[in-house]
Amino acid sequence: QELMLYYQPIISLQTGQLTDVEVLVRWQHPERGLVMPSEFIPLAEDTGLIIDIGRWVLEEACYKLKALHEQFPSAANLRFSVNLASDQLQEPNFIEDIDRILALSGLDGQYLKLELTESMLMAHEEKHIQTLQQLRDRNIQISLDDFGTGYSSLSYLYRFPLDTLKIDRSFISRMMAQPQDAEIVSTIISLARTLNMAVIAEGIETEAEAAYLVHLGCDCGQGYLFSPPLSPQELEARLQAQQPALDPPQRPLVSPVPTQSVVASIPAQPEYS
Repeated sequence: QELMLYYQPIISLQTGQLTDVEVLVRWQHPERGLVMPSEFIPLAEDTGLIIDIGRWVLEEACYKLKALHEQFPSAANLRFSVNLASDQLQEPNFIEDIDRILALSGLDGQYLKLELTESMLMAHEEKHIQTLQQLRDRNIQISLDDFGTGYSSLSYLYRFPLDTLKIDRSFISRMMAQPQDAEIVSTIISLARTLNMAVIAEGIETEAEAAYLVHLGCDCGQGYLFSPPLSPQELEARLQAQQPALDPPQRPLVSPVPTQSVVASIPAQPEYS
């Protein structure tokens, strides 16, 4: 009973509204304090405990989101995004677990988004295609996390039923200074548009990064510019302070178009003959 969930807001870069929340697991150790997943998740994967942990995270997240929907008008359309481990996706009873969790929590599948990595998709391709299609049949969205750091094969983007690409934070942190990384970000956004997918940029830390992503047409972003991961109490306080979801926001969190100073700092796009 020492695991707990934290929640990092995902913000619409066009409206400034909170649209999604990424669910993150932490270990509140009685002696070491708050332990980050980078320390204990690899051990959980090696021992096989990741399946039980992953199931617990899904259950807790679905119950929590259902409660937030009922408690806060501003959370009426909020979605939770939950990371899956490779072992979870390969579990024979994975779909049955999803059905049970949704039924017991009362959460509609359309408010749940599951995050996978590229390396997970490349193993057992045909089986994963069937599993992901079963999830889509339940209106659950599928997000590809850390895009650009793995295989990045265009073929599987066409083969797998995906809804969202998440641009890895490494590209976001370098794009203002490195034209090559800026071009990669622009290409990923264009690719997602072609495939009718949404795009989320991870690790946004400055107004200049946010404004450039607005300029490129990126849909959403997350990062410390907007909010660090929040405790359950902090997330509830944020929802309490927000306007109802159907009301227009007071102001966007970032300018709808880059200012002159930001435009001047945007790396020039290469010209092609």
